[in-house]
Amino acid sequence: MRVAMLSWEFPPKNVGGLARHVYDLTAALTRQGVEVVVFTCGAPGVPEVEEINGAKIHRVHPYANGTQDFITWVLQFNVALLERAFPVMQRMPEFTAVHAHDWLVAWAARALKHAYRLPLVATIHATEFGRNNGLHNDTQRFISSVEWWLAYEAWHVIVCSRYMENELKYVFQIPGDKLSVIQNGVEPQNFAPPAGQVSREWFAAPNEKIVFWVGRLVREKGVQVLLAAVPRILSQHPNTKFVIAGKGPYEQELRRYAEELGVADRVYFTGYIDDVTRNALYNWASVAVFPSLYEPFGLVALEAMAAGTPVVVTDTGGLGEIVKNGYDGLKCQPDNADAIAARVAYLLGNPGCAEGLKERAYRKILNECNWDDIAGETKAVYQKIRQNRRQVNWPDFGQTRRFPGKVYQLFGRYA
Repeated sequence: MRVAMLSWEFPPKNVGGLARHVYDLTAALTRQGVEVVVFTCGAPGVPEVEEINGAKIHRVHPYANGTQDFITWVLQFNVALLERAFPVMQRMPEFTAVHAHDWLVAWAARALKHAYRLPLVATIHATEFGRNNGLHNDTQRFISSVEWWLAYEAWHVIVCSRYMENELKYVFQIPGDKLSVIQNGVEPQNFAPPAGQVSREWFAAPNEKIVFWVGRLVREKGVQVLLAAVPRILSQHPNTKFVIAGKGPYEQELRRYAEELGVADRVYFTGYIDDVTRNALYNWASVAVFPSLYEPFGLVALEAMAAGTPVVVTDTGGLGEIVKNGYDGLKCQPDNADAIAARVAYLLGNPGCAEGLKERAYRKILNECNWDDIAGETKAVYQKIRQNRRQVNWPDFGQTRRFPGKVYQLFGRYA
């Protein structure tokens, strides 16, 4: 079984949770005997071709023509993906499927599907409709239309939560028998605290407790709600430092909001942090808070639980499915600073309760969020579509699997 997997991010290029998902999934699939060939976006100083955890990784760079338009960049990226994928797939035996992650690789995925007559699997990690609570401008409507198109072209669609299953049925009218819910997972060993590589004093004074948030700084992640809760938390626990890790387009507005609230000296915006620093902060934090307004799954909550950090989350999307309130974390309604403040303050003042939550959360990670089980479910999808594919006659438009010699020679250097 061989799968061509397309993703716009893959470590060390980490923009959101997608990169980690694809990284862990490919490693687990490889352990189960699936040969995975990944086509993704390059990063400075990273090899264009390498093998990681048994998977072959091909990285490409969109044309450097200076475009500032994101949609144009995405289209250029898809052309670059095809330039690399055609010769690589040409020189390898038959593939079982093409597996696309989100709309940013939709054009390349569809082209490979039809060029090689392969079933297309699409994992939809989020929707533009959900991210923006509706579609409010032409760019959002365009992205949503591409998401629909990718789901339409796919033989099967994978989502990571029941919440996302319902969202795709509502937004794109996808029939239930075309959808599979396969949750995310984490590898606990990836979140072990580092040994002395990072100093706690870089982030907080020795007598300060740390409340930690990590992710991409966009409005739907709800950091503004956490900031609104900060004065109320400080009124009960004045020796608390709030560490906000990550970057994104909402950062400057969040910094201004912290200034307006008069808590800028108690909030540390770290910018991008590496995995070692992230793991250290999880280890030092008394509470990790994820107050998302929209969250298809909520991988960061699993990461915090794997790191042994008590969590407070909003009861929305996948977060509401991950955490059992009062058992392995605390939940509250979205966009409610008072509720966030009450739960964070409670855990800061009740370390015994926090300890119990994190111990039960860690056991859940070990028992229910295993990547080998997740890869097994994904492999079962591949097996099912392979069987179904044998029963269907693919339309013949005069295509052949072999491409003209000139095209083969032009792209053959990457094979």
